[in-house]
Amino acid sequence: MVISDFARDSRNNLESNNIGEKGAQALGEALKTNSTLATLDLHDNKIGENGGQALGEALKTNSTLATLDLQDNSIGEIGGQALGDALKTNSTPATLNLESNSIWYKGLLAFSEALKVDLTLTALELRGNLIHPKIVKAFSKALQSKSNLTILDLTCNSIEGKRAHALSEVLSTNSTLTTLYLTGNSIKGSGVQALADALKINSTLTTLDLQNNFTGDGGVQALGEALKTNSTLTTLDLWRNSIGENGALALAEALKTNGTLITLHLQIIRSEPKELAQALKAVKINSTLTTLDLWAYSIGDNGAQALAEALKTNSTLTSFNLQATRLERMEVKHQLRHSRSIRL
Repeated sequence: MVISDFARDSRNNLESNNIGEKGAQALGEALKTNSTLATLDLHDNKIGENGGQALGEALKTNSTLATLDLQDNSIGEIGGQALGDALKTNSTPATLNLESNSIWYKGLLAFSEALKVDLTLTALELRGNLIHPKIVKAFSKALQSKSNLTILDLTCNSIEGKRAHALSEVLSTNSTLTTLYLTGNSIKGSGVQALADALKINSTLTTLDLQNNFTGDGGVQALGEALKTNSTLTTLDLWRNSIGENGALALAEALKTNGTLITLHLQIIRSEPKELAQALKAVKINSTLTTLDLWAYSIGDNGAQALAEALKTNSTLTSFNLQATRLERMEVKHQLRHSRSIRL
């Protein structure tokens, strides 16, 4: 694509085109005068630090670009800092994807500062950047100020211990964040407890992704208690968290009274069939859950029968994932296959 074509379009997907630093610099020059482009996807283009810096300089004057995807470009600290500084004066970008860009400290510090004054940015993806511990605190402070951010992705950023506590403080006071991704951050123990305590107060978060952490039974029990009072969370993902029977039972108790949760992912859970059957009784009572994912759950025939019985009275559950489970008796499989949208 030549620059003249680029300038006429309002949306451009240049993903995986190997445009490199020079190509990004040329695009930066075009963006300084372009008045139509609203979306630009530069995912996986090896633009490097200089390319990121050029785009940052362009954003200081561009007034139309609302969505910029720079995933997997190794823009590093220099590129990240240039983009962060641009957001302090540019009030147009609403969605920015900086996944896997080796931005660690100075670049992300610039973004945390920008969030205090930029009221336009609503979605920021920072997964896989190995965020410095001090940056988590900086972001926490920014999100407690005037930020209008609604979606924050901090997947795979080693957020644990005190950093998880800092995020819990955000959830306790922030009134704009609706979606928080914390997959693969080794959050456990007191960190999960702090997040759960924040959920008892928070009134805006609708999606919390805690996949592949170390919540364990204790953490899930804390989350179960939070779900008894929280009235906004609709999606909770606890896939691969070493949850046992106590955790499963705590969630079951929460489902009996929670009136907002719609989707719950609990793949690969360890539990005895007897306890599982007891937990599934909550499905009879709950009136909001529409999707329950128990992929690779050792449900057994007793659990499957309990589920089939629960579905006779439950009128809201429409999707139930039991893939990779073990069901021995054919009549049990037959029962479940005729119980709405259940994947075996």
